[in-house]
Amino acid sequence: MSTYGNFSAPIGSRRAPALRTVGTRERRSHLTAPRVPTVGIDIGGTKVMAGVVDADGNILEKLRTETPDKSKSPKVVEDTIVELVLDLSDRHDVHAVGIGAAGWVDAERNRVLFAPHLSWRNEPLRDRITSRLSVPVLVDNDANTAAWAEWRFGAGRGEDHLVMITLGTGIGGAILEDGQVKRGKWGVAGEFGHMQVVPGGHRCACGNRGCWEQYSSGNALVREARELAAADSPVAYGIIEHVKGNIGEITGPMITELAREGDAMCIELLQDIGQWLGVGIANLAAALDPSCFVIGGGVSAADDLLIGPARDAFKRQLTGRGYRPEARIVRAQLGPEAGM
Repeated sequence: MSTYGNFSAPIGSRRAPALRTVGTRERRSHLTAPRVPTVGIDIGGTKVMAGVVDADGNILEKLRTETPDKSKSPKVVEDTIVELVLDLSDRHDVHAVGIGAAGWVDAERNRVLFAPHLSWRNEPLRDRITSRLSVPVLVDNDANTAAWAEWRFGAGRGEDHLVMITLGTGIGGAILEDGQVKRGKWGVAGEFGHMQVVPGGHRCACGNRGCWEQYSSGNALVREARELAAADSPVAYGIIEHVKGNIGEITGPMITELAREGDAMCIELLQDIGQWLGVGIANLAAALDPSCFVIGGGVSAADDLLIGPARDAFKRQLTGRGYRPEARIVRAQLGPEAGM
């Protein structure tokens, strides 16, 4: 995968508030026009990424902006999506739009039934975006899109039984068998982040307690770092100094950066997150028995600081360890751009 162009997109700063409509395109099938570019949109709890992608998985240009405040109406997020597509369509002949949404998407791939980190509740996202853009639109769960991309273009090539784990604000997941995404009866299979791993544990945005993503995700990593800093723990002095005492400025990428520089607390926090990741993967191996786990999402940028401890915990927790084949655990090759 190659990438050309990388821009931050302050929405609303480049065009008038009134949104235009993409000019009418000729709707061609993949059989008659297999090389035309599409726009991929990845919507997470903290960011929206959009990129023009060709048929070989190359990103020709990408834009990124913050996810609008979840307290605002779903239309605000829709406006953001449309604005990004319009911006990219100014410079590229876009023929379709694919959206990976951080939430439960129905089996028809139209409605976002529930998004823990966004204000979508039974939102007909595909129909609403289609009504505003004169190109075909497809909507799916963001982890499903990332898994299919890794199977086709990345770390999962050649695997016939693959499970994707996406570590971002929360945890997403997807199951692929023989190149087909397994969606379940109602389209919501793969929501591994909301498996309960600690009964009565940390409260989760989904409404339950003790969900896996409360112990192994970007939110969990930042929460633990801020709690240590707020307690004025001696082990947190490095990161406290780094943010000049402004604890609210601690972020996941900052923790990863400091860990790479040798900060002991940040290394330990990533180890903790990684160990919880390994525990959850071992549970999934018992249930699904895949040949490969692909770890993606923004937190996967920590690479072996995270995945090394995950592999160790997986080996310790795996049911029947020593008497069964073990799945590979690999980092996603497409990184946090897989869903896009």
